[in-house]
Amino acid sequence: MRKSPAEIDTMAEMRAQIDEIDGELIALLAERQAHVDCVPALKKAAGISAAAPSRSAAVLENVTTKAEAAGFAPELARAMWREMIDFYVAREQQHLGTGGEDR
Repeated sequence: MRKSPAEIDTMAEMRAQIDEIDGELIALLAERQAHVDCVPALKKAAGISAAAPSRSAAVLENVTTKAEAAGFAPELARAMWREMIDFYVAREQQHLGTGGEDR
């Protein structure tokens, strides 16, 4: 069980705990990516564009709201997700092109 940050009194322990958290974050992001990797086939079948701007906006709004509720910097959350969205849209466009509907 992890200690709360206030219970840690050495940099070595703090760094070890942060490294542990980073590992968990990477595992969750890899799981998210596995889901995102299946999106192009679903979008193609449904005629949805790779970019789907309305969905991107909804994701960013959702992330901002969840970050605020969790006490995480919402501007950082938005920037991180914007980067992920841009990366995955570019990758999807390699397979789907730029056509399709915004859904």
